[in-house]
Amino acid sequence: MGGDLGPAEVVEALKIVLGNGDDFDPITLVGDEAELNPLLAGAGLTGHPKITVLHASEVIGMDEKPMQALKRKKDASMVRAIELVKNGEARVAVSSGNTGALMAGATLRLRMMDGIDRPALGAVVPRDRGFFVLIDAGANPEANADNLVHNAILGANFARVIFGLPAPRVGLLTIGTEEGKGGKLITETHAQLEKITGVINYVGLIEGFQVFKDEVEVVVCDGFVGNTLLKTWESLAKFITGLLKEELKLNPVRLAGAALAKGAFDTLKARMNPDRYGGAPLLGVRGNVLKAHGSSNRHAWASAIRAAEKIIRQDMYHRTEEDVAKADALLKPTAAVPAQ
Repeated sequence: MGGDLGPAEVVEALKIVLGNGDDFDPITLVGDEAELNPLLAGAGLTGHPKITVLHASEVIGMDEKPMQALKRKKDASMVRAIELVKNGEARVAVSSGNTGALMAGATLRLRMMDGIDRPALGAVVPRDRGFFVLIDAGANPEANADNLVHNAILGANFARVIFGLPAPRVGLLTIGTEEGKGGKLITETHAQLEKITGVINYVGLIEGFQVFKDEVEVVVCDGFVGNTLLKTWESLAKFITGLLKEELKLNPVRLAGAALAKGAFDTLKARMNPDRYGGAPLLGVRGNVLKAHGSSNRHAWASAIRAAEKIIRQDMYHRTEEDVAKADALLKPTAAVPAQ
């Protein structure tokens, strides 16, 4: 209900994914029945066996302060959706609403997964010959070494699910691979990650110029660095696209060349499209929460629903929990009992 384009795009996304004949788990639409039911009727989805509606009378707006909105609006659609996950009535909550409210609501109501101190956002970003998961993309800007190790485990498990890879390569982002570069935090994290290579496929330190090469599927950093990198990439992508359009319009010859290369431009646009994977999961909480883009259209929502289905089918939560426990056992072994 709280996304920029409203619930109509969500309903149309359901029509897309359920119209393909794929076997999806049941989907609950949480929001105002008076608004949702006519949309379902218009899409020909009334009475669909895979769809139910849970009425929620309130909506948290994009411009509302998260904590105030959560306290004031107990019957908000976002709150009710998170509660479905908490109560075991849903396996994944998907929202394109207020990011701060979703993160705060999920953290407060679901609490943290065993062994995890802080949540992390995992964003999917295009690179040479594929994509990578950037984690943390902004949930925790002040991380310690333990947090970054957990980010690596969370990101590796999400990459396994979303990319279908058995052992995605994990790299720790720093300012130089020489010893001592990156400071104490990077040094401590690197040492810990090297001890858990049996849990995740850690390949070592990477620098900024390696991020967009085909070297890793998971880039690990704190939320401050990750959010800065993500927004810089998005801004740069828009700048280059705009610059290219300006240059191509300068004369008829360039326009003719652009027409001939339309297929290549369309492919490039598809590769750069953030709708491809639908959004970013909030990882580390006790349950699955997927944050779709605020401006998500029906195609982005369809991608988010498909991603949620993958998360359910591959049981990402429990596998992540197992990996965290394995890593903690390696990093914090039980003290030996002295001989009597």
